Amino acid sequence: MNAPLHREMPAGQLDSTQALSHVTQAWDSSILPELKKYIEVPAKSPAFDADWATHGHIETVLHSAAQWVESQKVEGLKLEVIRLPGRTPVLFFEVDATRAAGEGSGQTVLMYGHLDKQPEFNGWRNDLGPWTPVYEDGKLYGRGGADDGYAVYASIAAVQALKAQKTPHPRIVGLIETCEESGSYDLLPYVDALRTRLGDVGLVICLDSGAGNYDQLWLTTSLRGMASGTLKVQILTEGIHSGDASGLVPSSFRIMRQVLDRLEDSATGRLLPASFHCEVPAERLAQAKATAAILGDEVYKRFPWATYSCDSDCGGSTTFALPTTTDPVQALLNRTWTPTLSVTGAEGFPSLKDAGNVLRPYTAFKLSLRLPPLVDAAQAVAEMKALLEDNAPYQAKVTFESNGGATGWNAPDTLPWFEQALNASSQAHFGAGVGYIGQGGTIPLMNMLSAGFPKAQMMVCGVLGPKSNAHGPNEFLHVPYAKKLTAAVAEVMARMP
Repeated sequence: MNAPLHREMPAGQLDSTQALSHVTQAWDSSILPELKKYIEVPAKSPAFDADWATHGHIETVLHSAAQWVESQKVEGLKLEVIRLPGRTPVLFFEVDATRAAGEGSGQTVLMYGHLDKQPEFNGWRNDLGPWTPVYEDGKLYGRGGADDGYAVYASIAAVQALKAQKTPHPRIVGLIETCEESGSYDLLPYVDALRTRLGDVGLVICLDSGAGNYDQLWLTTSLRGMASGTLKVQILTEGIHSGDASGLVPSSFRIMRQVLDRLEDSATGRLLPASFHCEVPAERLAQAKATAAILGDEVYKRFPWATYSCDSDCGGSTTFALPTTTDPVQALLNRTWTPTLSVTGAEGFPSLKDAGNVLRPYTAFKLSLRLPPLVDAAQAVAEMKALLEDNAPYQAKVTFESNGGATGWNAPDTLPWFEQALNASSQAHFGAGVGYIGQGGTIPLMNMLSAGFPKAQMMVCGVLGPKSNAHGPNEFLHVPYAKKLTAAVAEVMARMP
């Protein structure tokens, strides 16, 4: 006699094999085609497209996602596109609880993602492009698929996996924004407007983070904050022949170097203001050591380091550019708990082919300062402005125009049920226990939600594993990992007490 297609499972659990099969079918038949269409749309975040409302790209991806969610006909699901005046829109859905009274039916799961994207960037492989979806060897290339256009689709697929097995579940709501890559400045007004409808949030699932590898489920335990803005040094009102002026008129670039030296030790990269640093909590240090034991030198080897051939003096060998440290523990801490300055853009420079012998009137840099999770971003922005602008060399005109800041996030203590659910889900779908890792990026929502729902557990996870390269060239979504992550999310929701 044939075995039954459905095995009876204990309350609060899923049949893992069936769950993975269900979400795999959803990904292959429906989600992948939708994400390919999504990648084609240059739905850049408002910080990178001031005319976003006129261009309509954000509206396009929001409408497509809403249409897809409605087409899934999830039992008990209600969907709305919500618009506050003058703000980017959000997609909001809610699914009624199916647990009986007294079974934790009053608790709510909040699922989060975003649909806005980073700009194109250069350096894409010749056969790839930011708005050209290419599916190759299990990877879907294109801007925004992994960061994190997939989130709304995976969230609904996880809910459907619960429904398919008639597994009792708590109330589930979803909040999908379109302003995340601009710092989520529109999000808090929506959270405030929806607070009563969000309910008693006991679990937040944020599918906008990374993974240490593709071999297990990874829980993000911390996120760095960010302070960003444009630093401009002006010494002249117009360009002057360098042969006539250099040596008398100071270079705006040299003044820029002097000003930045107030902020950063260029030899080591260490940020000089003590207030930009914080002590690493003991639990996070222990987790970094455990994660370093799992990942080893892949912590730094996963990046696309520049290479060059050495001359005959060293035997013609290939030389690789080096990281700031090759100690895996310190490498993890450097990218998660250490403040770091990056110059992400420049203005005032002609292209190389157009650069004549002219002393330029000004130099402007876009600064991105990643802050440790426990450092207040608003205070850091104010200190940056004073530090960079005061007492300018040669009385040059030095201005720092902030793009704002976002304070980082440190996860709350993990409750036993949550840790057990994460480990069980990771073992079921990956054959390995859950890994804990801090991320160097910033998700402003998490700090807001931790403050608004201090008792909630935070499942911050995502598909941005090695070489996935969010924001850069050749960004890809690792589809096999995304399928398993989707199934793991369903299992965690099923196990929520």
